[in-house]
Order: sequence, then structure tokens, then C-alpha cells
Amino acid sequence: HEQLVESGGDSVQVGGSLRLSCAHTKSRWDYRCMAWFRQAPGKEREGVAAVCQYGGSSAYADFAKERFAISQDAFELSLQMDALKPEDTAIYYCAASRNGYAIDWQNEHIYEYWGQGTQVTVSS
Repeated sequence: HEQLVESGGDSVQVGGSLRLSCAHTKSRWDYRCMAWFRQAPGKEREGVAAVCQYGGSSAYADFAKERFAISQDAFELSLQMDALKPEDTAIYYCAASRNGYAIDWQNEHIYEYWGQGTQVTVSS
């Protein structure tokens, strides 16, 4: 049974940085894709960034390009977030897919495993 455990969420001011981590018990090679999603109050969950074994190394939502960087080692997925804005306030979730494809990375239904989420709050 896989467990994804996020950490690193915090309250920061505009322009600040945070590094989120997602520890997982299975190796990164057990998954075709691993991703970060987020859900702000009153909004639907949305994809932030992903790394997939096939179809390209990493992918980002438009709002995450230039400011966020996803990385991984064998048992941890990370998300470096810089130049944070109030609209980045959300619960951030780690997700893992064993059968999904890179082209579908923003589709949350391809992910079989989810973490419990970590809160990021950006204040001005």
C-alpha cells in the first residue's frame, strides 16, 4: 500500500519561497507520472507540475512556469516555489500514477495515489 506524505507547507509573504516535499514508499520508477496539484478555497483542484518517465521530463501549468521547479529522487518528489503570490494560496497535493501518460498529466483521474495535502498561504 503506497503512502504519499507531503511536507513543507507554510505561511509566507508575497515574493517568498517554499520547498514542498512528498515522501513515498515505492520507488519513482514504479510510477509513470508523479505530480503536484493544488486546490484553493472555492476552486477546483488543478495541476501544478509533473514529471513523467515518457513523453518529456517535466511539465508545468502556465502559472507555474518561470516560478516553480519540480524535481525528484528515488523516494521523494519536490516542488520549489519562488516569487510566491497570494493566488498561490492553496492546499498542495502530491499524486502518483502507475499507468498514466505525460500528455494527460493534468487529468487528476490518472493518479491512483494521493497525499493528504500541505497548506501554503501567501499573504501581502
